[in-house]
Amino acid sequence: MNLIVNGEDKSFAENSTLQAIIDELRVEEKVMAAAVNMEIVKKDEWNKFIVKENDKLELLQFVGGG
Repeated sequence: MNLIVNGEDKSFAENSTLQAIIDELRVEEKVMAAAVNMEIVKKDEWNKFIVKENDKLELLQFVGGG
């Protein structure tokens, strides 16, 4: 299935969970928050949340600055 992840088109297996996507991208250590179609998905729901074709995912990380 095709998804848009942080503005880039990517392909993943059908019926993937949000956690599986994050694992496949190898960004779990960096991701602090995730939104699907502009709706925040709580971290404890990532394992249960099934993404759908053409969903837009934003995987967010917090960056300190000054």
